[in-house]
Amino acid sequence: MGSSSRVVEAIRRRPSSLPDRHGYFGEYGGRFISESLMEALYQLESEFRKAWSDPAYHREMNEVYRDFVGRATPLYFAEALTRKLGGARIYLKREDLNHTGAHKINNTVGQALLALRMKKKRLIAETGAGQHGVATATVAARYGFECDVYMGSEDVRRQSLNVFRMNLLGTTVKSVDSGTKTLKDAISEAMRDWSHSVLSTHYVLGTAFGPHPFPLIVRSFQSVIGRETRKQILRKEGRLPDALVACVGGGSNAMGLFYPFLSDLGCKLYGVEAGGRSLRPGDHAARFQTGKVGVLQGSKTYLLQDKDGQIEQTHSVSAGLDYSAVGPELAYYHDSGRISFSSVNDEEAMEAFEMLCKTEGILPALESSHAIAWAIRHAREFGPDRILVINLSGRGDKDVMEVARLRGIPLT
Repeated sequence: MGSSSRVVEAIRRRPSSLPDRHGYFGEYGGRFISESLMEALYQLESEFRKAWSDPAYHREMNEVYRDFVGRATPLYFAEALTRKLGGARIYLKREDLNHTGAHKINNTVGQALLALRMKKKRLIAETGAGQHGVATATVAARYGFECDVYMGSEDVRRQSLNVFRMNLLGTTVKSVDSGTKTLKDAISEAMRDWSHSVLSTHYVLGTAFGPHPFPLIVRSFQSVIGRETRKQILRKEGRLPDALVACVGGGSNAMGLFYPFLSDLGCKLYGVEAGGRSLRPGDHAARFQTGKVGVLQGSKTYLLQDKDGQIEQTHSVSAGLDYSAVGPELAYYHDSGRISFSSVNDEEAMEAFEMLCKTEGILPALESSHAIAWAIRHAREFGPDRILVINLSGRGDKDVMEVARLRGIPLT
């Protein structure tokens, strides 16, 4: 049996066996972090494992999901889009209908409840598209935490609406002018802050990346997406989908959808990265297409780096996908072949954004538009008797100004 076959067989038998006790998914993951943060990571893992096995914790979290977040989110049959594309029956998992407008709130609620257990007084976070920042600011307001959110200055410009939302919620947005002025640099600054304030502060990392146990924690909170999807599609269609599709930045919405289906080998899993302007260095964020294995911000995974190991600049029309690394669990499933990855360029994502607006009356986030674009490209390959589920991870209100700017459409 080849290595890929062994991995798939292991997934089929024990989908919950990863990461191992050291935080590795095969060769990926781990804790590559300063000594000053190691004790905080040990405490966080211990508190998470105790909470995750505590029925009272789940009851409280599920109550907040229901009454504050608005879960369960619908699984919506996109009839008009299905008819237009002339292929698979397309369903949208409507994470855009969550309070705050994206899947990010699933994770911030869970981590805020952990922070309360650890008696932390302050939350910090990083954000790219701003949705994780808004979700963190929201739970900070809900539970009475002081809150600071780090955001690259380029993302502050293109996501100014979300900056204002965070300010309204009582959070201070700290603009980062170093490096590429995007998500990578915001994470670096948040890590630096945490290393100096760890006794009073919890870092609410927003994606399935970073040092262990963050990939485990974020995947666990976000897997509510896939668990709901599984129940909903069985009710609607009487069977599991033929394919599941999600955009891939760090990996939170993708792992959230995919994780409960890993053992169902008849369900194909497709991750869609940001192809940007082109696949030349600095023009994209397609880590699996041109990246190499390395270590960044606490984790071993696929990175965009040059021949000397220096991190390359990235670009995407979508701030949330504009990042030079990918989550270690996704790297593991890439190598095993369980998840297939490809990329969608800026123009395809913009066209998908406009198509979903006009066919279904839904404004998708530019991140989610990459997954919609993949469906536009491939739906006919599946045929009308097949079922395709797309994670609509966020809504596009935040992106309207940027789309108008890129299309040259004046709004005043």
